[in-house]
Amino acid sequence: MEKKGLSPEEELRRLVAELQVLEELANSLQTRIGVIEAAITELRTAQRTLEGLEKEGVESELLIPIGGSSFITARLQSIEKIVVGVGAGVAVEKSLEDAKKSISERIATMERARDAYRARLGEVLKRLQAGRDRAQALASELRRWGEGA
Repeated sequence: MEKKGLSPEEELRRLVAELQVLEELANSLQTRIGVIEAAITELRTAQRTLEGLEKEGVESELLIPIGGSSFITARLQSIEKIVVGVGAGVAVEKSLEDAKKSISERIATMERARDAYRARLGEVLKRLQAGRDRAQALASELRRWGEGA
């Protein structure tokens, strides 16, 4: 689709600039998707941990990670109150059921965000491919034009 008034060279230059912007956008979206996937994985781990603690019950012996692949042994005294992060470095105390519900809701929210970014990425990738195809056609046209001159 040649832009009205643009020579093939001008259109190719404009198209190359547009493709660079689209590639940066695609990279940014992929990075955001990766960050969201990591958050979902972390939330699912918290969800499974709470479910496991609920099954094991009070007085269960636990290995608590302290960093550097090191652990300490501890005994669970209560599962009545769970401290749950709510964002921006803020945490609140909740009942076990409320904590599980909160984590499930956050997972669902993150999954919706991830899906929206994936859809947007798909659109960007389609535009990128169409632009690359057009750039190839323009480059071929310019080569033929140069060979005929």
